[in-house]
Amino acid sequence: MDGTLARPEPWMANALCAQVDGDLWFPDKGGSTREAKAICRRCPVRAQCLALALEQGETGIWGGTSENERRRMKTSAEAA
Repeated sequence: MDGTLARPEPWMANALCAQVDGDLWFPDKGGSTREAKAICRRCPVRAQCLALALEQGETGIWGGTSENERRRMKTSAEAA
């Protein structure tokens, strides 16, 4: 989480991402997302994080997904 949310959600206190370097969640273009996604896979609030990112169009890695992955998810959901 990059801390730019106007109102942090209560579940964010349990997010594993808050315990590591924030730059990990915003890799340079073409950079690896592997380490961030590995942390997300173990996170107890991954589902809430992903839902928020889909709802608000967040940038970076959220809920174990990249911006491109979330964009594809939304497109698939809209097509269904």
